[in-house]
Amino acid sequence: MTIADTLASAPAVARRGPCADGEGIALQGVEVYRADRRVLAISDLSLQERRIGLIGNNGSGKSTLLRLMNGLLLPTHGQVTVRGLESRRHRKRLPAEVGFVFQNPDHQLIFPTVGEEIAFGLVERGSTPVAAAAKARAILDEHGCSGWEDRAVATLSGGQRQLVCVLAVIAPEPPIVLFDEPFASLDLPTRMAFARRLQALPQQIVMASHDFTLFDNFDRVIWLDDGAIRADGPPAEILPDYLAFARTSAGIGGEA
Repeated sequence: MTIADTLASAPAVARRGPCADGEGIALQGVEVYRADRRVLAISDLSLQERRIGLIGNNGSGKSTLLRLMNGLLLPTHGQVTVRGLESRRHRKRLPAEVGFVFQNPDHQLIFPTVGEEIAFGLVERGSTPVAAAAKARAILDEHGCSGWEDRAVATLSGGQRQLVCVLAVIAPEPPIVLFDEPFASLDLPTRMAFARRLQALPQQIVMASHDFTLFDNFDRVIWLDDGAIRADGPPAEILPDYLAFARTSAGIGGEA
């Protein structure tokens, strides 16, 4: 069975509605500088929807924005608030509120076996090793991966490793999960299967990606350009505008 088959056959979880006030992410007067260059400037942004996509050219500020949301990066100026926690004052508390899935699973996986990888975050948040191992097995069963707990991470395919990263991040049940180009190296069937599974997760999701098929059922898409928000709205409105911009930038006229 391929990883796409595993994902597609796993039972779905009911998706919840929009976040209540105070549960999402807010940025006010935010600026981020590297050396003397400003790389991000967002005056006022509230993220309450359950599924939010980030698009834009490389270097537009997508990764910087995501790292502000989980405290990996602090703003040079301004304030970032996540579920009522201001990132400067409550930086150590943010990992319990916000999970982060990197583009390359090899930058995230640190344990030799799948079970250990998934159990780690649970132990960090207070579970006993026995309880964490039991929950890790239950999560693997729930997502169609029964018997994976003793598998060596090094023997997994790219798609399987990425799935383990996702399961390890959602195991402690953070209310928000961030994805930074998480499936760029995966084949199309696997990406489509992942998209289905992400839609089923109950967490609020913010994802940066160049694969617009992932955003078909998202609530909102934010287009970043040169460190600022160029457009913000429903995918059906924002994605065609960005594609037209990309064609013009590439010197492609007319319909693609």
